Amino acid sequence: MSFERVYLDYNATAPLNPAARTAMIAAMDLPGNASSVHAEGRAARRVIEDARVLVAGLLGLPSRQLTFVSGGTEAANLLLTPKLSDGGAPLSRLFVAAGEHACVLQGHRFAADHVSTVPLNDAGSLDLSFLAAMLKDAAGERVLLALQAVNNETGVIQPVAEAAGLVHAAGGLVVCDGVQGAGRLELSILGADAVFISSHKIGGPKGVGAFAFADPRLHIADPLLRGGGQERGLRAGTENIAAIAGFGVAAQLAAETWRDEMARLGPLRDGLEDKVSGLFPDAVFFGRQAPRVAQTSAFAVPGIAAETLLIALDLEGCALSSGSACSSGKVQPSHVLRAMGIEAALAKGALRVSLGASSDMTHVEAFCRALDKAIRNMRSRSVRTAA
Repeated sequence: MSFERVYLDYNATAPLNPAARTAMIAAMDLPGNASSVHAEGRAARRVIEDARVLVAGLLGLPSRQLTFVSGGTEAANLLLTPKLSDGGAPLSRLFVAAGEHACVLQGHRFAADHVSTVPLNDAGSLDLSFLAAMLKDAAGERVLLALQAVNNETGVIQPVAEAAGLVHAAGGLVVCDGVQGAGRLELSILGADAVFISSHKIGGPKGVGAFAFADPRLHIADPLLRGGGQERGLRAGTENIAAIAGFGVAAQLAAETWRDEMARLGPLRDGLEDKVSGLFPDAVFFGRQAPRVAQTSAFAVPGIAAETLLIALDLEGCALSSGSACSSGKVQPSHVLRAMGIEAALAKGALRVSLGASSDMTHVEAFCRALDKAIRNMRSRSVRTAA
């Protein structure tokens, strides 16, 4: 029997917005290279520059300070370098928050002995007092802090503005991973020196993203891709016009609707957590003590392994993710939850539900029914096996 699937994995990727798809199809029909001077080339260039204005508008920054790249991973690898410069003293040390995405943890270009980890508190937020102490200890060095706007696993909103104030007072710079914050909170007020986002988190196509500098004096002396000089020499290569066009439309829609959408999704998320707590009073919700974006919930039911539960939920028609990452075929507890002090046994059971444009109460109810059925079946099998 066929049934409607319930998609609850918007933090992994959002389905392509129909308006973004339409813009992409139109851009695919343009024959010109955006670097050509003829009419066809100028038409392609106009698509890129129009999209640049729209994406920059979502970030609240001038379009001339925005660069298109392939996504958040490329942006992190490009920005997190000692050669990021504002004309002042060179950067000599990188501070990375303990809960950052793998593209930040592994994608920087600082020597290993010049990288320090800033811990999280047990609510999943950057420990500002520890950051202040680290900055004091690093006196004489110029620090670059990498800090995400929103944690991708817990939805915890990180104190970027407060951290930026501390780092700037010490003479350093801040790069903000805004991937999970775009379309969910106001990124323009965070005070970072550079911010990057990814199209497919906001209903645009996969494979395109952007970063922007808050100050036009910022530049990167060692770009990753060198060639024809596209994107003001920061990212060589013929532009993916269709993807950029879709990204622009998705950014425009996100800028226009995110406040109303978060107001709509907040009660859904809270209702989901209430229903889960009613079904399983021992469920533990991660990051609930801190400010969170309205559409993310991460939780675990003690004694239930996430990898088994995800398969059972998928068979029941529910698509979501775990707080655990697979590496070499072995499931390891989430580094984010470890940084929060969550014990390994509980962390291995973490689920992440992330809501979006298609989500409504019928999806919440369907998920809770599937969760109830899956866990009761798992516990029943466990009892039979023990007997």
